[in-house]
Amino acid sequence: MTKTEAGTSWRTYSASGLPPILETALACFMEHGYHGTTIRTVASRAELSVPGLYYHYESKQALLVALVSYAMDDLWQRSTAALEEAGDDTQRRLDLLVECLVLFHAHRRDLAFIAYSEIRSLTGDARTTYIAARDRQQRLMDRVIEDGVAQGAFVTPYPREASRAIVTMCTGVSQWYRADGEHSPQELAERYREMTRMTVGALAAPRP
Repeated sequence: MTKTEAGTSWRTYSASGLPPILETALACFMEHGYHGTTIRTVASRAELSVPGLYYHYESKQALLVALVSYAMDDLWQRSTAALEEAGDDTQRRLDLLVECLVLFHAHRRDLAFIAYSEIRSLTGDARTTYIAARDRQQRLMDRVIEDGVAQGAFVTPYPREASRAIVTMCTGVSQWYRADGEHSPQELAERYREMTRMTVGALAAPRP
């Protein structure tokens, strides 16, 4: 998703936007895990020769890096767009950021799951880059809650811990959510918004 698209449709999910090779690699990683997937398996499923796949991605690690980078970039663009929509209202900023996180981890479940679970498989600079992107994403929630506490809108005595707990709760959606389950992503987001308000001790009235 481009920055412009995110700014107008951060709640909208259709096709993943991944190139076909990465779609195939993602499916293989979900089925067999990163270490259980061979480059030959990905090439065969993508209807390419191994040299043909290497023309696009130099290694299996490069496939994983591309998937993780896409996930983190997409989430960041959607998150910043949600906060821009919320404006300066602290309660609304919390609500929309939580909504964004839940929608992403429900709609992009496989991609988010691999980005989370296969951090252990990233090496060198790729791992460092991923951790920096993850920390940058976390700081969005940190600032929202810290601002709310400073303004008296939230009364939690533990803003940093509350922030981590909320993000962990939202990102955990990718580990269990099923499209044919009891709640739609939007319904789930509404429930998480309510739970989040209780977590931070929100004093402001909920905003639609």
